[in-house]
Amino acid sequence: MALLERVGTLLRANINDLIEKAEDPEKLLKQLVLDMENQLMQVKTQVAIAIADQHVLDKKRKEHEEAAAEWKRKAELAVKKSADDLARAALERALSHEQMAKGFAQQLEDQKTEADTLKTALRKLEQKLEETRSRCEMMIAQHRRARVVSRAQQARQAVERSDGSASMARMRTRIVGREAENAATGELMGGDSLEDRFAMLEREEQIEALLQNLKQDLKKDVKQLDAPTA
Repeated sequence: MALLERVGTLLRANINDLIEKAEDPEKLLKQLVLDMENQLMQVKTQVAIAIADQHVLDKKRKEHEEAAAEWKRKAELAVKKSADDLARAALERALSHEQMAKGFAQQLEDQKTEADTLKTALRKLEQKLEETRSRCEMMIAQHRRARVVSRAQQARQAVERSDGSASMARMRTRIVGREAENAATGELMGGDSLEDRFAMLEREEQIEALLQNLKQDLKKDVKQLDAPTA
């Protein structure tokens, strides 16, 4: 994402090189901190949005799971009333809701991955911002001292010596952003092709098997209730 690319550019910035090329080092360092603070706010916003979307997907998944369970209950009721046609229709609905629940579950996993990526970027940027603030304050103080004593060359060497082995210049953090893809699957119903006809047969066979299993389970329950107690 463009946001994470901008964050990566800030994280890879070589402060020493920027200072050497800047006409006003103090202004440049303050602007660098300001840019990082702005990017930090944007990343926080994206993290909040990603978490909110994650909750929505989880809610949808639960709704379809509950709907599937309800239609199975209705199918059981229809079998008890010897209404096989209603039982088949209810089982058809239950299967559809189960498929939707699986789809939302996959989207939820993708959304979790995206949210985790953004959270990682946020932690790194927060740490980098804190380090940059401290370094910039130190460098600004050094620049002012160099300007007062009119020894710019010696002051620049002092900054390099206190640079901590140029750790910020060596830090190269790559942030990989990934947008969750919400996949939607549509079905073409009522086709006349050979493949569609066989698919319909397989669907009917699956529902018939579920119906028979449901009947067998109910018969077992009735037998257990009718069995004489010792």
